[in-house]
Amino acid sequence: MKIITVVGARPQFVKAAVVSRAIAKHNETSKGEKLVEKIVHTGQHFDENMSAVFFDQMDIPRPHYNLEVNNLSHGAMTGQMLEKIEEVLLQENPDWVLVYGDTNSTVAGALAAKKLHIKVAHVEAGLRSFNMGMPEEINRILTDRISDILFCPTKTAIENLKNEGYTNIDIIQILSGDVMYDAALYYMNQAMRPNGIENIKGFVLSTIHRQENTDDQGKLKVIFEALEEIAQQQKVVLPLHPRTRKKLHEFQILPSKNVKILEPVGYFEMIWLLMHCSCVITDSGGLQKEAFFFKRPCITVREETEWVELIQNDVNFLTGSNKERMIDAYNSSREKNINFEIDLYGSGNTGEKIINALVAHLASSN
Repeated sequence: MKIITVVGARPQFVKAAVVSRAIAKHNETSKGEKLVEKIVHTGQHFDENMSAVFFDQMDIPRPHYNLEVNNLSHGAMTGQMLEKIEEVLLQENPDWVLVYGDTNSTVAGALAAKKLHIKVAHVEAGLRSFNMGMPEEINRILTDRISDILFCPTKTAIENLKNEGYTNIDIIQILSGDVMYDAALYYMNQAMRPNGIENIKGFVLSTIHRQENTDDQGKLKVIFEALEEIAQQQKVVLPLHPRTRKKLHEFQILPSKNVKILEPVGYFEMIWLLMHCSCVITDSGGLQKEAFFFKRPCITVREETEWVELIQNDVNFLTGSNKERMIDAYNSSREKNINFEIDLYGSGNTGEKIINALVAHLASSN
């Protein structure tokens, strides 16, 4: 059985590595048919940090194909990916195409496969922000609808699909758990202290990078005003995204010394920061979950989130770019006795569930 995995951004490589390890484990233990995986990197996010060290340290298979499609508009990027992925699929003739998340690479991989009548599996299916202004939301919805198997990380994702009528559609939906929880468990013993915070104890970890926050001068100003006020109580450590750095300079927003600016950090450094911080303030999607994995409350500087179960269970506080709400959420997170023992994202065996389901489905259809 041959699987083509399509990825385009660094977080997708981390997610895909979970399933790649499950494939290797299957091949070591199964007496049946072996699995062959080939990884296609669309090049969507050109990332200088994706060097040999990235693959070696994180035990991630290197891509077999690099399509080098980046720095284009959404339409041009998706179109070029579609064309180039189709060439790979015609050459490889896989049984499955496996896609992750909600990027242009995700929808391009799914569409290229579906047009060639190749089965599509979508990992992180069923997520919804209900904001059609987000390109990611469009990608999620389209990919779900043309997939053959949907691996849903949460009960909320299953419920979203049910509400959209998927019980009447011939698409398999599986509550698989979250591959990023598998990854967090696998990598937590490799956490590395970032440079520049040797003498800092008891801090708030923050990341701000979403375009709707960084490119709006008013929003960015309010967010940093809130961070400055919070930093009067606890130092704020902020690995700074290049886009945010550029906009801070452009808008002449100058953080004080209480907001410790770091260069962008790798995954191992981010795990260390999560393990040692008191709480997280972010507009990232993935970091909201990772805060939960490491039992840290999270304040989300967005108007909506795909991970609504975190809000419902009072481990995540949705504030938008509102200073008073951010500060109130920070104070509330310090006062509340938060339960992190709830089972929201599976038991750390999502990769194995995915591979077992793909093997079983193909066997039953042959």
